[in-house]
Amino acid sequence: MNNGMTTVFYVDDNARSRRWLSSVLTECGFEVIAAADPVEALRRCKKPSFDLALVDYQMLSLTGSRLAQEINFIAPDIPVVLISGYTVLPPSASMVVDVYFGQGASYFPVMHCYRITASIHCSTK
Repeated sequence: MNNGMTTVFYVDDNARSRRWLSSVLTECGFEVIAAADPVEALRRCKKPSFDLALVDYQMLSLTGSRLAQEINFIAPDIPVVLISGYTVLPPSASMVVDVYFGQGASYFPVMHCYRITASIHCSTK
């Protein structure tokens, strides 16, 4: 939300994945707010300062789908994208998010989807 840049709130308890995807998103022109702990992420959501939430599915203290439900409750206008190393998730997991990307998703369509999802949210502000 700074300088006209789309801000992505990225939550992943895997430090290596978090660093890598944060740098990719930054290189693609997004501002990134990263969190390692889903419970801490919930605290940050009380006053959302982001345009799009990107959450990993498999986290120890709280699943990404549960975190997505909480984000939807706190900030229903913010799109939530769920990412996972799994190819298929339980239907209940994908029902609480706007977009889901699993193992095998190609990089460029994913970035394109982030831009579209975030731009829809930004244009409705």
